[in-house]
Amino acid sequence: MAEDISREQLEAAHCWENDDHVPGRPEMTAFRRRARYHQARWREAHGHPIGTQPIVPRKGTRARPAGSRMPLEYATDTGANFVTAGALAAARVRTSTTEPHQSFDHQRLWADLLWYTTFAVNLFGDLSIDHRKADRAVHAWWRDAPGTVADVRFVHSPGRFDPLYLNSLRDFDAAFLLDAGDGGRGIGAVSTKYHNWAKPEIPKPRNRSRNLEVAKRSGAFKRGAPEKLLERTGFCVMFLEHLLMLSMLQHPGGEWTWGRYVVVHPAGNVDYADLCDRYRGFLKDDSTFDSVTLEDLLASRALAKTTARALRERYVPA
Repeated sequence: MAEDISREQLEAAHCWENDDHVPGRPEMTAFRRRARYHQARWREAHGHPIGTQPIVPRKGTRARPAGSRMPLEYATDTGANFVTAGALAAARVRTSTTEPHQSFDHQRLWADLLWYTTFAVNLFGDLSIDHRKADRAVHAWWRDAPGTVADVRFVHSPGRFDPLYLNSLRDFDAAFLLDAGDGGRGIGAVSTKYHNWAKPEIPKPRNRSRNLEVAKRSGAFKRGAPEKLLERTGFCVMFLEHLLMLSMLQHPGGEWTWGRYVVVHPAGNVDYADLCDRYRGFLKDDSTFDSVTLEDLLASRALAKTTARALRERYVPA
């Protein structure tokens, strides 16, 4: 990462945001500011207009410029937030379909350059329209993945509020669905983190018994670990998404025979680098959990060269 960006530079680029401050973690604060500034510079370099906070100002209210955003109408019309034709096609397909009980921010998907869902679609959008390429990529990243890729989905859940899964609204930023053979299915469930920090949260107490049931049946966790992970911690989202994937393997239908939950983050996101390392300490069996940096994912050469180049320019500050 480059040296820290000054407040004057950030303000000049309309990138000084109080929300980028992470209490007690100056290195993470610096990363978040660098990432926001980098996105503003990328937008300017490509000739895209500046957006606002809020994304769509209410009539009669004042809005301020936001360097890491584009105007919503412009972004929706041009698809400028997406770095390849495949990613844009994937975004248009996803926003034209609705999964039961889904809830995701369409405005941020199109207009917010830092948004993690957009990050997921940019990373894997090309693969969603060419399953042969997706299959080669999946087996380059996870060599033990069975069968072949049958589908690639975004903001996907096997069943929101379904008590046979996790009885929650949790979903995966990207999901590689596999035909594992012999009637079985597999899933590579991906969580993408870019500008995000590990904000402490607590899982909903009403789902405590179901969360504990899935965790203990999985055999993945050390004794006492699920109880600790159900406290207020930065692991909350990671734990619940991992449990959602594990609940698929426990579904009474028996169709899900292989699964892995994978966190993708930039190397500079020290919060998630540290969080993934510490999360492994709760696991007795880590075969269903993995993490990878954006830089290592791109270095694997599993994506097309032009796509990898566009992703580096967009998401990896020089």
